[in-house]
Amino acid sequence: MVDYVKISRYEEGNQIGVVFDVTADKPAEVAEKMEAIDENAYMNGYNWEAFFNFYLAETAPELLDGIETDSEAETYVAYYELSDEGEKKAEKFAKLIESLIEGEDELLRIVRERGSEIEWD
Repeated sequence: MVDYVKISRYEEGNQIGVVFDVTADKPAEVAEKMEAIDENAYMNGYNWEAFFNFYLAETAPELLDGIETDSEAETYVAYYELSDEGEKKAEKFAKLIESLIEGEDELLRIVRERGSEIEWD
């Protein structure tokens, strides 16, 4: 797995989280390209949340089921219940984030073609 997305377990809150560091080098480089296409796509944690809400609704709606999020300027965290199902969702979401960042053409295409449909922060 890459250094900008990790899975953390929070036993106390009975949650598993997908923690995405949006300021890491690769996501920041991709974010600059996204913003160059659409100035509303300033990719802080809040706008990553807006993007993922849009993207997941169309491509993996099951990942939105039971999700709780915590966005900040520098991070996006998606929480699921700490269970077998929650762990599977967290792993799938982490791989999806990595796939989008590493295969940035898909991200850029979505922003170019459908950015006006995304509820940016």
